[in-house]
Amino acid sequence: MLRINNEPMEEMIADAVKSFPDECCGFMFGKEEPDNRTISIVNTVRNSKEGDKRRRFEITPLDYMSAERYADENDLLLLGIYHSHPNHPSIPSEHDRIAGQVYFSYVIISTREKEFNSIQSWRLNDTAKFEEEQII
Repeated sequence: MLRINNEPMEEMIADAVKSFPDECCGFMFGKEEPDNRTISIVNTVRNSKEGDKRRRFEITPLDYMSAERYADENDLLLLGIYHSHPNHPSIPSEHDRIAGQVYFSYVIISTREKEFNSIQSWRLNDTAKFEEEQII
């Protein structure tokens, strides 16, 4: 189960709407207990994808290193990544699956014509298939 506090939820949705028609992306930080993760902070990052950003996002290795450092310095865990799917459902693509890591939660925000549509979270299982993670 993934619990997302109000402020980070609002920040992710605002980033997705603002970035439309491009995909946005960012990191999610928080705490973890057995079967329960709580997202308390998000950090937006620049989509560094070269070319068309409407269907893909990339996060630089430097941004990953900065996120890990931020988590360490603030006694938090880097729990996952969020990104948007402009004019597409909030379900992972094959590209998302290939690029995914087993530990992370992947929150996907669907926007339709610059408006919030839906939000879902996903985690890769041991066979590298995404399973939906309940958001509360």
